[in-house]
Amino acid sequence: MAAMASGWFSFDRWDERAGDGIEALLRRHHRRRLSRLGWRQTLDNPTDGSWWSPRARVRSGNHVEVLIDGASALAAMEQAISEAQKSVHIAGWHASPDFKLTRGPEAPQLRDLLADVAQRVPVRLLLWAGPPMPAFEPTRRMVRQAREEFVRDSRLQCALDGRERTLHCHHEKIMVIDGDLAFVGGIDFTALQGDRHDEPVHPPRGPLGWHDAAVRLRGPAVADVADHFDKRWREVTGEQLPAAVEPPAAGESEVQVLRTVPEKTYDFSPRGEFTILDAYLRVLRLAERFIYLENQFLWSPEVVDVLAERLENPPCDDFRVVLVLPTKPSNGADTTRGQLGRLTDADGGSGRLLATTISANGDDEQASVYVHAKIAIIDDRWLTIGSANLNEHSLFNDTEMNVSTCDAALARSTRLRLWAEHTEQPIEAIDKEPSVVIDEIWRPTAEEQARRDDAGLPRTHRLTLLPSVSRRTHRLEGPMRGLLVDG
Repeated sequence: MAAMASGWFSFDRWDERAGDGIEALLRRHHRRRLSRLGWRQTLDNPTDGSWWSPRARVRSGNHVEVLIDGASALAAMEQAISEAQKSVHIAGWHASPDFKLTRGPEAPQLRDLLADVAQRVPVRLLLWAGPPMPAFEPTRRMVRQAREEFVRDSRLQCALDGRERTLHCHHEKIMVIDGDLAFVGGIDFTALQGDRHDEPVHPPRGPLGWHDAAVRLRGPAVADVADHFDKRWREVTGEQLPAAVEPPAAGESEVQVLRTVPEKTYDFSPRGEFTILDAYLRVLRLAERFIYLENQFLWSPEVVDVLAERLENPPCDDFRVVLVLPTKPSNGADTTRGQLGRLTDADGGSGRLLATTISANGDDEQASVYVHAKIAIIDDRWLTIGSANLNEHSLFNDTEMNVSTCDAALARSTRLRLWAEHTEQPIEAIDKEPSVVIDEIWRPTAEEQARRDDAGLPRTHRLTLLPSVSRRTHRLEGPMRGLLVDG
């Protein structure tokens, strides 16, 4: 038994050291790549103290509304599509013709909804063409069949974009209505792999529920979302759309529209754009009180490097990092755990790091909730929501879009809404100093549910510790994928 334990220990140590070595190669590869493209400063410490990415336009006069969970977000999108007066432009990872944005008895299927609107205004749908080989869904055959159904007996235009980097995809989820209203987030119009119609109470049901988010945006920043769609559409279809017109002011929020556009993918951005990466690294380095991240993945060595440095050299005693991640990502579970092992080491038992997940409980049922949201809130000062995961795919290689703002009131109110949802507490109970809420509500609740799991007892709360956080085995999978695929 001792020999077996020693063997596993030796494997773990080898895997950890090999993972560290591959990650070092990956970092150097990314630095060379970004240097070649003129984006090297993205990886450097900011010297200007600004919370804005210097490579994206800051737009004033916007109204930003955060839509939490699919039930409310999808209903808002359906209403906006139905009321369109000039145009409907949608770009997504995948969309299913039979998908329903709402669950009412009269709710139309997506194909019928878009076809009906297309009778009076142009409707353009831009989807990823699917992987070149049928390694995972949606396959190219599935996507072509979906396109055929969308355009059948319809004036709707649907184009498939196959200009992705090898083994990557078009992952952004955006919608522009009439050129003056936009939605940006993480929600796709499909039931593929899970139920997008989840609610803040997360009732247990099948298939797998998804926790997600989007923003509804009005004001001048909508022009940046529209311009991005227009340029992609032109390169894929050849149709030249009228130049996006900047809408008038609609609120008081300053906004940046951030993107990942890999180089050599589109003529409109031959050297690529990496403002999502730039914004994340910049703001995480400037964090002073807390970092709150909801994400599907936590693979990126660059992001984890900054988080580890913040934990090792906290700016104050009350500094905290809270993570909300899925129990089992669709892939990459072990690489996420490996990176969390790095953060656990950096925390050194100080209690500044808390890694959690959520589940659905009720009526003697228990089910996982898939955390698909891509949200970051830093110091109640900076907020971002969009499609980008914290992995190499989203930060370097897939097309992505996020919206960020330094609207402190919006950042704080969004945090309180999310924390009330996850802790099952009224907002008044968590409207305190963040470190106090983390130490006195978040952590005790999550630890109690983890103890119940260990004892084989049913959970009584949706919040629990993320299992196996300290495990660092199988570190190689993520770095190897990044090194081999991230060319």
